[in-house]
Amino acid sequence: MEEAAKHIIQNITGSDKFEISSEQEDDRITITVKTDKKIIGLIIGKEGKTIKNIRRVLSIAATQAQKSVSLEVEEN
Repeated sequence: MEEAAKHIIQNITGSDKFEISSEQEDDRITITVKTDKKIIGLIIGKEGKTIKNIRRVLSIAATQAQKSVSLEVEEN
């Protein structure tokens, strides 16, 4: 999951200046992205559409693994 999130975010932003960490509790995976404010804007997108679609793609992969996933973005 973490690698998929990294790949998606790297291609959307065109940058690798972010850190990704993940925590797993039972069947729930929480992925946290820490980066600077400029890149956060690219990840979230206009009206939050980009982050919604990233979450949707990750949830499809998580469903296949019988897990649930959440994606959080924080300023570094």
